[in-house]
Amino acid sequence: MYLKILIYYILGYVNVVVEGFFIERFINMCISKRIFFWNTNRSKSTVFSANIGVDNYKDVVKIAKKCQCKIKINKKQGLPFLLNRYRKRKIFAITLGVIVAVIITISNFIWNIDITGIDETKQKEILEFIQTEGVDIGKYKNNIDLQNLINKIRIARDDIAWIGMEIKGTNLIIQVVEADEKPEIIDENEYCNIVASKDGIIAKIEAQNGTPIVKEGDTVKKGDILVQGWLEGQYTDNRYVHAEGKVTAKVWYSEKEKVYYVQNYENQTGNTEKKYSININNFKINFFKTLSNFENYDTIRTIKKLKINSNFYLPIEIIVNENFEKQSNQVTYDKNEAKEIGIKDLKNKLEQQIQENQNISNIYINTNETEEYIEVEVIYEVLEDIGTKEKIQ
Repeated sequence: MYLKILIYYILGYVNVVVEGFFIERFINMCISKRIFFWNTNRSKSTVFSANIGVDNYKDVVKIAKKCQCKIKINKKQGLPFLLNRYRKRKIFAITLGVIVAVIITISNFIWNIDITGIDETKQKEILEFIQTEGVDIGKYKNNIDLQNLINKIRIARDDIAWIGMEIKGTNLIIQVVEADEKPEIIDENEYCNIVASKDGIIAKIEAQNGTPIVKEGDTVKKGDILVQGWLEGQYTDNRYVHAEGKVTAKVWYSEKEKVYYVQNYENQTGNTEKKYSININNFKINFFKTLSNFENYDTIRTIKKLKINSNFYLPIEIIVNENFEKQSNQVTYDKNEAKEIGIKDLKNKLEQQIQENQNISNIYINTNETEEYIEVEVIYEVLEDIGTKEKIQ
């Protein structure tokens, strides 16, 4: 569609306004005659406007008369009308012609790759994969076999449930749906044990099926059998079963860090500066000197790709480096303040590791003081279900 619009711009087009009571019939007849129009607008039920090519105008006038509609030209646009307006300015016309030829040429290449549906790390992995297959910025569109590329990614990656690709303008759009990681489901008819998913001390055992082989107060390691999947008969052989139950244990989460009494903090002063550069197909031009006027600063880089419309990208990037000046401040804490800072930081880290349904039974805090810092350790004692099912081979 974008290529058609570009062609009509070169050949010339007009914006027409059609008015009458049979607008739907007019539109349907235009479609049946395969007349291409765009930028349509229906301001009223009896008023319709659109852009059409100059070569289609006579046909559209005939259709409007058949439908008892009035038609008039609102605007004349495109290269022929522009050249006519500036026919005495040959240099301008030649320059414009060169620009149009360049746009037509670059429209045959990929200048942007847009990957959606996955995080930045996996986006980078997908991008690197297609680059190894020869698909990158500047690739000729007609040489890209999208279906073959999709098949190769599906074979190479188990974490992708679906992937789709399409080329719009100069934009390669890749949409990805990740596969859900499902835990192994053990059928109820299969024999299994309940084993420990982590180290801990047994607090409570509730076995609905199977034989518990640990008791309250026992220390267990990850992988130890907690409830065995067979029952011992007094007069018969062992009978295998599908073990069922819940095993609650005390487990521990710990974090440790050093908090120095004297610390240097950096904060922004509010002074900023911007450095601009342009990248034309990997050829970079700096508009100003790249060195900053600030001694200490943070930089945020923004890259904006130039485009004619949403999917027609150009091989031109505007790069803006915004520098934010920083200054250092020194803060001194006493031992109690440093201890509280360490405890607060470590509790935040630990609470991110613990699930909502887990019960914190105790919190232990250990410290070790030196002349320069205090070392803080926070330990959470948590009651949680550590039982997980494992097939009996």
